[in-house]
Amino acid sequence: MSALVEFSMFPTEATQSKSAFVARVLDIVDKSGLAYQLTPMGTIIEGESVEEVLLVINNAYKELQKDCGRVYSSIKVDWREGPVGRLNNKVAAVEEKLGRKLNS
Repeated sequence: MSALVEFSMFPTEATQSKSAFVARVLDIVDKSGLAYQLTPMGTIIEGESVEEVLLVINNAYKELQKDCGRVYSSIKVDWREGPVGRLNNKVAAVEEKLGRKLNS
């Protein structure tokens, strides 16, 4: 089984830049050992189950709750039977149909 979860998470405090908070979240994602891809608008994590990925996201919440009064997140989940590896395979499938590499 495979779960792809795209999420963004940040505090709603008045600071303009959120990169320091995003860095704290990404440290947790990176240390989880799961495959992930950072994008300008969020992060995609791949795991064997939705529960496995949501545990990482929950740990990120716990980290930001240490010093943030309010945390916003957006989460999209794509679960599918089949092997892990879709994080890269989905892009490759589109590139194959186009007959060229995309600028990603």
